[in-house]
Formats: sequence, structure tokens, C-alpha cells
Amino acid sequence: MSMDSKATSSANMKYTIPVKHIPSKRIFDILFSSAIMVLFSPLYLILCFLAWSSSPGPIFFITPRVGRGGKIIHCVKFRTMYKNADEVLKEILLKDKDLAEEYAKFCKLKKDPRITPIGRFLRKMSLDELPQFWNVLKGDLSVVGPRPAFLDEIKSYYGEKAIKILSYRPGITGIWQTSGRNHLPMSERVRLEEVYVENQTFFKDLILICKTIPVMLFSKGAY
Repeated sequence: MSMDSKATSSANMKYTIPVKHIPSKRIFDILFSSAIMVLFSPLYLILCFLAWSSSPGPIFFITPRVGRGGKIIHCVKFRTMYKNADEVLKEILLKDKDLAEEYAKFCKLKKDPRITPIGRFLRKMSLDELPQFWNVLKGDLSVVGPRPAFLDEIKSYYGEKAIKILSYRPGITGIWQTSGRNHLPMSERVRLEEVYVENQTFFKDLILICKTIPVMLFSKGAY
């Protein structure tokens, strides 16, 4: 395992983040994500059709997140919301104090009117995240790692812990996704991510992958 220092000007943060290089983890990411994309290619086609037919708009939704070293990456998901989702969210949070407090605590809304009916199903089963295996092949994400966070979340909740957490590539799954997901407040999510990077091993990554399967099947904490 090697470590290099990398500036984080792209994420507008005022510190330098040590970037961890784990060759065995990267090799596993490439092999695992390649296998998933080949084996589940028919499912990808079906989900493309569902996302396209759910409402007018693109099939994929691309969102900026903060990646390893503070670099801004662009995560690809199947679109699960209506096209005017950002405008609707602003209006909802301005009108409803309780929803504004819920969003501030969890960065999610349990009953989010922006999500299409098909999108709600895709989110429940975590199928909207399947395109992110392309991000893994590109090197933006890892199969297992900290949750890919928005820049505003890093600034508001991570504090100096961002230095440690952002030294790893974010993951499609991880300790947050298998420990309660959206039921956890942001403060607890950050604590769990710190626990992950302090104790990461290949064997523990495999355990988290195995734990992800029942979480997906039973939709625990997903909305």
C-alpha cells in the first residue's frame, strides 16, 4: 500500500488529502465490475427501457460527487426522478419546515414526490446504481468504499474527518449501505465511514459485498 499527497483545489477544500493506493483492491474492482456488466447486460437493457418509459427525460442521471483525494467525479445512475426535480425540492423545503428538517438531518426525504413510480422501485432494489460499475472501471469508484458524498455534505458534516475518508475511493457499497442506509443521520454515516477506512481489509470488503445482497433484496433503509 502506498500513499501520495494530492491537492484538493477541485473540491474547494483548504487541506491536502493523502491518497491511498491499494493495487489488489483496484484489480478486484476491475475484475468484479467487468463480470457484473457482462453477466447482467440483459438486465441493463431492461432497466434502460424502464428508466426511459418512466417519464420524459434522459435514461441516465449524472451527478457530481467528491471522489478520492477531493477530486470531483461524475457518478452515473439510472434516472429515478422527474426532470424538474431540483426546482421541486427547493419549493418543498421552503414550504414545509418538517421536510426541511428531515432533509437537513438525512439529506433524503422518505416520501419524496420527485421520484417516479418506477424510480421508487429501482431505488428500493438499488438497481438505479448498476451503471456505477462503469465508474468503477474508470477508476472513479471502488466496489466497496465510503459513500460518494456531495461537496456540500463534505463541507457541512465531515469536517477534518474528510482528510481520512477521502483518502479512499468512494464505493458502490460499503459500511453505510449495510448498516441502516437512509435511516442513519449524517453524523452517524460519517462515523461509520471513518471506521471503515481505519479497518479496511480485502476480507472485510468481501463481507460487506455479501451483506449488500440481503440489503438489496429486502430493501432495508432504501428510499
